[in-house]
Amino acid sequence: MRHDPADPKWPGRDRFVLSCGHSSLTLYIQLYLSGYGLTLDDLKALRKWGSITPGHPEYGLTPGVEVTTGPLGQGVGNAVGMAMAARRERGLFDPDAAPGESPFDHYIYAFASDGDMEEGITHESSSMAGVQELGNLILIYDDNHISIEDDTKIAKDEDTAARYAAYGWHVQHVSWITADGAYQENAQALYDAIEAAKAVTDKPSFIQLRTIIGWPAPTKQGTGAAHGAALGDAEVTATKKILGFDPAVKFPVEEEALAHAREVANRGKAVHAEWDQKFKSWEDQNEERAALFARLSARTLPPGWESALPVFPADGKGTGTRRTSGKILTALAPVLPELWGGSADLAESNNTTMEGEPSFIPANRQTEMWPGNPYGRTLHFGIREHGMGSILNGIAVSGYTRPYGGTFLQFSDYMRGAVRLAALMEQPVTYVWTHDSIGLGEDGPTHQPIEHLWSLRNIPGLDVVRPADANETVVAWKTILENTGRPAGLCLSRQNVPTFDRSKYASADGVARGAYVMADGDDVILIGTGSEVQIAIAARELLAAMGISARVVSMPCVEWFDQQDASYREEVLPRALRARVSVEAGVTPPWRIFVGDAGVAVGVDHYGASAAAEVIYQEFGVTAEAVAAAARTSIAAAQA
Repeated sequence: MRHDPADPKWPGRDRFVLSCGHSSLTLYIQLYLSGYGLTLDDLKALRKWGSITPGHPEYGLTPGVEVTTGPLGQGVGNAVGMAMAARRERGLFDPDAAPGESPFDHYIYAFASDGDMEEGITHESSSMAGVQELGNLILIYDDNHISIEDDTKIAKDEDTAARYAAYGWHVQHVSWITADGAYQENAQALYDAIEAAKAVTDKPSFIQLRTIIGWPAPTKQGTGAAHGAALGDAEVTATKKILGFDPAVKFPVEEEALAHAREVANRGKAVHAEWDQKFKSWEDQNEERAALFARLSARTLPPGWESALPVFPADGKGTGTRRTSGKILTALAPVLPELWGGSADLAESNNTTMEGEPSFIPANRQTEMWPGNPYGRTLHFGIREHGMGSILNGIAVSGYTRPYGGTFLQFSDYMRGAVRLAALMEQPVTYVWTHDSIGLGEDGPTHQPIEHLWSLRNIPGLDVVRPADANETVVAWKTILENTGRPAGLCLSRQNVPTFDRSKYASADGVARGAYVMADGDDVILIGTGSEVQIAIAARELLAAMGISARVVSMPCVEWFDQQDASYREEVLPRALRARVSVEAGVTPPWRIFVGDAGVAVGVDHYGASAAAEVIYQEFGVTAEAVAAAARTSIAAAQA
């Protein structure tokens, strides 16, 4: 690997991903030996409170750890994303350089286990890597035939290498089990395979490495006991004797061996210096691209970028916020080259394609509908939501671009593990989740998300944003792009929603604060999100005819509202006004947080149905009349 322990974030480094994150100690030991700043005390503190050596590798905690891994298979998808990001970044910064000659060329190495291979996410991401012909990706599979339940033959029987060959990968086999059944860890054979992999530039590479887990432990090698638990004192003592160590000495340090290992620092310093010269030459010859690199490295936005954002006139008929989002992406394309993405085979439904932008795809795979090139911008994930989520994380941690990925809100379930990891790593991934309610209509309950909004709101660090109209969608995108340390999910409507007249109602700029008073009133507060804000507005008019003054609060993002100071939250939702109604086409119990003990939540606490959107809303009681009735009930309760 090309790396420099003195500078773990050096842009010219190769990346390493330990997908089998349960083997974190393997990585920590190498980081210690290489001189990444880890100490022997850090190794002794493995999995202990306050240590930088947690039970699974964590991004941003341990120097040299590139991504948070642990949930099996995620790391493989992250590595695929890193490899894709490296190609896109090269296209932004240095597209004309000869192969291997750009300062932005580097390899992504990943280790994976049997467990990674068994998780379906690796199928999704590995299949995409084959389609993308990612010659900068090398995956080493530790094929030891053991998992927690011991021999994997009870659950795994396919030819994994053949599967990867079928994906279009370059495949090699290395076995450390010799012909006579002995075991020899032949580092040269593995090194030769890695070098052969690097020579293949038009395919990702897969190296199946046959090993024995726990070798040379006398009774536990090759068993599930070596995988899922500590060896135990007796086995450790016996193993130390076999290896020629003093059983009485814990954490031995052989200075000669440590000094030899840390020679990597000198090599890293030398290749870093060589890279610096190449980078300086590139910088001098590419002033505009160098400025772009500096901006993207700092994760800042260009001056005046927001002027590219569209403004939509009032329109009673309106449009679906998914379509508005598509127009926003197209408008931003010229000013934000870092923004790129696509969908899980739902481009026309999610409206995730920037008009006129080429697809990110090998030239031989472009189609009449989707022309493109290896440095393109429109991503085609295929029907692979789980893989898409982990790939987006890999792109984001690469550090220079802002990825987005789309699917129906219902199918966010498929990518939830990756979404959670994006939040854990504080990465600015954007999810374009459309068809966000029963309003999608005839597709029925299998496609109509009911519990999803609050389920996703329960993920710490994830911003769930449900804009009410076209101009709220504009401010939502603007705010998301200004946040560089959090993922966000845009939940967008399929059905048309009116574009509100902002001379009559408050400015949509209030979206940036999570909730705002759209129309004022004194007797009751109506809180709406997304496509149901129009219902709250209509209910306000019904109540006005009865002499009741209703305040309408649009709350597109609970998380952003919670971040506001107490005085602003009190201004929007004054505690003295206890009569409150929420309206959202989803589960109602969590809304008790905002409506309080006298409030009423109008929503859907059961699965949907197949019918036109307007019929479903009427049949399920998510209507202006129902909200007005709930308001009267809440006023009575508040006065009781």
